[in-house]
Amino acid sequence: MSGGTTLENANPVVFQRSGDRLLTSNEEDEDVHDPIDEREIFDLIRSISDPEHPLSLEELNVVEQVRVKVSDAESIVGIEFTPTIPHCSMATLIGLSIKVKLLRSLPDRFKIDVHITPGTHASEEAVNKQLADKERVAAALENSSLLEVVNQCLTPTRSI
Repeated sequence: MSGGTTLENANPVVFQRSGDRLLTSNEEDEDVHDPIDEREIFDLIRSISDPEHPLSLEELNVVEQVRVKVSDAESIVGIEFTPTIPHCSMATLIGLSIKVKLLRSLPDRFKIDVHITPGTHASEEAVNKQLADKERVAAALENSSLLEVVNQCLTPTRSI
């Protein structure tokens, strides 16, 4: 989606996707309480497409299951993501895409914290501040051009 400009990371390292999770009979039974766990959250975000490459965030190792934290009882989800390069200009867009996917997929009771893995990005503090600000996120999603790009990232047919 770079619009003809030079890619920041023209040759990213591509990682192998993890296998699909096998669902248990309890998870498929709507009458059994099934708390949301780290793997379920990872499954929601792993197929998000990178804004610059036709690859998923999992394939670029931007998201990993070990960097997902969930407390179903406290209704908290925390995601750390790692941009492929320290000066990635797409970091805010990637974080916004993750946040939007979770906002659309999880019950309203959940507080969602999306931030950059500490020490992996030059503008980590500024990006994290933007992603944590509800008003900034809402304003970003009112921008039709930006929302279109986010929706393209969330469309699973681009990757996998």
